[in-house]
Amino acid sequence: MNHPAFQEGEVDVQNRDYKKILYVVRHGETDYNRNGVVQGRGVNTDLNQLGREQADSFYHSYKHIPFDKVYTSTLKRTHQTMEPFISKGLVWEQYAGFDELDWGENEGKPYKMDVIDSFTAVTSAWTDGYYDVRFTGGESPLEVSERQMQAMEFVLSKEEEKNVLICMHGRAMRILLCGLLNIEFRHMDKFIHQNTSLYTLGYDGQQFELITFNSLTHLEK
Repeated sequence: MNHPAFQEGEVDVQNRDYKKILYVVRHGETDYNRNGVVQGRGVNTDLNQLGREQADSFYHSYKHIPFDKVYTSTLKRTHQTMEPFISKGLVWEQYAGFDELDWGENEGKPYKMDVIDSFTAVTSAWTDGYYDVRFTGGESPLEVSERQMQAMEFVLSKEEEKNVLICMHGRAMRILLCGLLNIEFRHMDKFIHQNTSLYTLGYDGQQFELITFNSLTHLEK
């Protein structure tokens, strides 16, 4: 799919009249990320040392932006990633709608052959357009999107909050970006990400436009 949302780089926003700008960032690294262990909504892990350094780098690169609020998931890896902003007084609100997808029976398991086979079967179904398919005991993209849209309805209702930080999770971020940009979930994997990847979106009151695709400039300094 050759969609403008998948083009790396930034949109020229000088002539845009956005009512709201979202800065959507993935949490920093955890030991589960580093060691290849499944980490979804059901695993509440801490950042490791590298993750805290990534969070600090993100803060120092974006602290100049006049953020009105930071929203996180209810999982502490997102709280810890945004802690430098929160400790400086930025208004913070947790929202379960931004939690990671629940990987069900695979939660906490290393990515070995049985888990890989399970992932391949389910994610292939998503690519084929079966968005109600889920892992045993887990969630489907449709279920995740439903709770995300409820969270976004709340965020968009706060007209006084123009510059908004949202810290969340990799798979959930992909689903959210598809939902906000009206892209079918089958294309979600095109939204690549690493720990503390940043996507920026502008909202004109009717629709979203992707401004920044997978920025990691804060880690290059």
